[in-house]
Amino acid sequence: MATYDLTPRIAPNLDRHLVFPLLEFLQERQLYPDEQILKAKIELLNKTNMVDYAMDIHKSLYHTDDVPQDMIDRRLEVVARLKALEDGAAPLITFLQNPNAVQELRADKQYNLQMLNDRYQIGPDQIEALYQYAKFQFECGNYSGAADYLYQYRALCTNSERSLSALWGKLAAEILMQNWDIALEELNRLKEIIDSKSFSSPLNQVQSRIWLMHWSLFIFFNHDNGRTQIIDLFNQDKYLNAIQTSAPHLLRYLATAFIVNKRRRPQFKEFIRVIQQDQCSYKDPITEFLACVYVNYEFDGAQKKMKECEEVILNDPFLGKRVEEGNFSTVPLKDEFLENARLFIFETYCRIHQRIEMRVLFEKLNLNYEEGERWIVNLIRNSKLDAKIDSETGTVIMEPNQPNVYEQLIDHTKALQGRTYKLVGQLLEHAQAQPAR
Repeated sequence: MATYDLTPRIAPNLDRHLVFPLLEFLQERQLYPDEQILKAKIELLNKTNMVDYAMDIHKSLYHTDDVPQDMIDRRLEVVARLKALEDGAAPLITFLQNPNAVQELRADKQYNLQMLNDRYQIGPDQIEALYQYAKFQFECGNYSGAADYLYQYRALCTNSERSLSALWGKLAAEILMQNWDIALEELNRLKEIIDSKSFSSPLNQVQSRIWLMHWSLFIFFNHDNGRTQIIDLFNQDKYLNAIQTSAPHLLRYLATAFIVNKRRRPQFKEFIRVIQQDQCSYKDPITEFLACVYVNYEFDGAQKKMKECEEVILNDPFLGKRVEEGNFSTVPLKDEFLENARLFIFETYCRIHQRIEMRVLFEKLNLNYEEGERWIVNLIRNSKLDAKIDSETGTVIMEPNQPNVYEQLIDHTKALQGRTYKLVGQLLEHAQAQPAR
């Protein structure tokens, strides 16, 4: 299943610290040789300040208790740098640790800066030192301390670019601590800035949206309402366009959200068109399943894809993680997916056939006759399908649902009336604007 692993595509769009959970998952699943994963971890760690962790990985990789001298020297360097940054930020940290002093802060940042300078001799250098100290703490793997200091820094920072950088760091820290509610708040705050900010290049804005969507995967597949919110975000025109042009592999996660989300939305039909358009640029068993059911009507092919989809989900770091940890759902994502996938096949198959032999249908759904009969009775009872079961012949009979001509005429008349009012309104506005010119 390493063929369908998206980690090589996803990793370049993540902070390097966010890649570690993915590598841990892949190591547990044994999708790659252990040695390969350990080497990837060391390569990542060499660009961070997590020297102790790097030493532990080195010992595991080479089966030794000794570590290279450059790692020992690097550790001494990190400790010395951390102490220097702590000293530089100490006046501001001392102030922030005093509840009575913090009460003096206001929403007006300029007032705060003046007050800090006048009363506590804390100026721009100390505020900048707090940012550098927070960033260094993050690089050392102290995500809790980094999140606190970055939050406090943003309350004082007047540089929009540096404040945005701190927000990205705060989001990463909350994700790594698995504080999903706080992380979702930071994600929405970041989205608002990205959508409203004036970028020097439209490509920079698109890239920011790509990063945001990749980081959001951690949140949406762990948060209670995440599978609905990923549809709200990814299916917006600007974000969907970014996916189609720069990151089509994200269609896997949007497709999964549509399938497991029982409140299937009106946007689903539009999404099927996207799947159809992008079959050449990206496909995997999950997107191919939807194409089989809704584009090509290949129900035997869809049934075969379901097994592949199960393996993809189990071995995907975002989709498979819930199966093991059960963060909020008592039903594994895999099981929800398969149940809803059967429903997709059933509903589509029923809409294009008037009489269906139940044995044939159950074969396509991987159900035995007794289970299938119970399942189909419940579905007909709870769904909008106008169907009945003929037990003697063992068939499901679909009642013809011919559109009422008179209802269609009334609907078209209402629509025409609405368009007429709109056109008249536009003409009146234009006429009123003429004298003003």
